Amino acid sequence: MLIDTHCHLDATEFDDDRDAVYASALSAGVRRIVMPAVAVDGFKALKNCVARYPGCVAAYGIHPLYVMPAAEADIATLANWLATENPLAVGEIGLDHYVAGIDHTRQAWFFIEQLKLARDFDLPVILHVRQAIDPILKQLRRFKLKGGIAHAFNGSRQQADEFIKLGFKLGFGGAMTYSGSTRIRELAATLPLESIVLETDAPDIPPAWLNRGRNSPAELPRMAKVLAELRGLALADVVAATSANAIAIFPTLDQSYLA
Repeated sequence: MLIDTHCHLDATEFDDDRDAVYASALSAGVRRIVMPAVAVDGFKALKNCVARYPGCVAAYGIHPLYVMPAAEADIATLANWLATENPLAVGEIGLDHYVAGIDHTRQAWFFIEQLKLARDFDLPVILHVRQAIDPILKQLRRFKLKGGIAHAFNGSRQQADEFIKLGFKLGFGGAMTYSGSTRIRELAATLPLESIVLETDAPDIPPAWLNRGRNSPAELPRMAKVLAELRGLALADVVAATSANAIAIFPTLDQSYLA
């Protein structure tokens, strides 16, 4: 069973052919798709999307690139959704110090408030960590969390080890497929296999073979093949291990959503 631990199937990029994208993922062997939210005004659409597609499961959170239009009252709204919807995780949350023009103090406030909710609801988190790994690790050490996933990990081995110590898995996907991504490929090849999960981040972070085109969860098997080649393992072993790793973080993924 393949598990896509990070996919935005609810994104507008899929509005014209979402049914076909989902069907292609199933045909490719993807049986679980984790769908993190990005803003409270998209929570209802995300809920409807996971209800429509068996095997898709929701996480709710406020993405760091969406904090500028967000209101502080959105934290209370998020708390209500966490209390009533039984989500898989809190996410996508975190920090992004790559994109210019975003107030880092505001990002940090929303991040910390959502970490508090994850702690209070005893939920794992799905983290956005772009060029902000050390500040994120600093905050994670303050809270006793249930672990989670550092999505699209692109840090150092030392930083990877710190996430692992805190009970996190590291997400690898499209970036790993580029021959020039030497650091990411080295990490994918050498980190403990039990620390790695697979993800697409569709429609974003397309693999090399899509030539910057729209990504989709149906690309996950080929990404798994790249990981297997980097590690010198059989594809079946990588699929089994990464799925087990995802279920270790999100135990409800092991439920029989599909016939």
